[in-house]
Amino acid sequence: MSTNSNLFLSIGKPVKDEYGRVIGKLASFAMSPNGKFDAAFIEFNDGHFSKQPMEDLKFNGAEVTFISKIKAQANILNDQIPLIWRKDQALKDLTEKKKITPDIYQELHSSFEGVLNQLKKDAQVLSEELAVEIERCDDSIKSLSYAVVNLELEHEIGQVNEESYKSAFAMIQESLRRINTEKSEIVQTKTKLSNILLGDISKPELKINMPAPPAPAAHSPQPMSNEPEKTEEKPELPEPPVVVYVKEVGKAGI
Repeated sequence: MSTNSNLFLSIGKPVKDEYGRVIGKLASFAMSPNGKFDAAFIEFNDGHFSKQPMEDLKFNGAEVTFISKIKAQANILNDQIPLIWRKDQALKDLTEKKKITPDIYQELHSSFEGVLNQLKKDAQVLSEELAVEIERCDDSIKSLSYAVVNLELEHEIGQVNEESYKSAFAMIQESLRRINTEKSEIVQTKTKLSNILLGDISKPELKINMPAPPAPAAHSPQPMSNEPEKTEEKPELPEPPVVVYVKEVGKAGI
């Protein structure tokens, strides 16, 4: 959490998500008797109030950003699972080197194994939640794509004037940019989590430098052939390309 010397400046200010969308307003803070900021009360856009931990908020002056909980949890699991796995492997190495007794190894190994299994269960549940979030993003992209098509149609037949058309088009484009960015980050998070669940713990990659293939000789001998030598035909020049200018709609495309 990024703090500011006077967090009270953010009271009444918009709360945005990580992609710049306004999701509510900061109404108040929950304070401890010694003056510590324990939580923030946020009025979300649907009208309900919710008490949110300060760890889920980032403050930059009067600007307030709500951090995605699902991504934060995934990042924690992405760090913890490989860490516990490496500790368990190091424990095994110590046993083989006879630096710890088998009894101590078995006790600590069982502890690490229990923690690791629980973390993997949490990761599996979270992976399913991330899949739901990706589906939500896809639905939003599809809806925005249809919105562009209908806007273009109404503008084409003169139902929407130029000023309104440009304003609405820019708004939809910005929404498409944000939702595509969000989906991309969620997909990356889910992929990393899935790789860890499959046992792909981060390890140094072994890079093998393959020798480059030998360059062809300047005058390679041609194979002998009984067929008469054919005159080499020059390739025909391609026709000039046809350039079609298409108005950019966004990453989703129409």
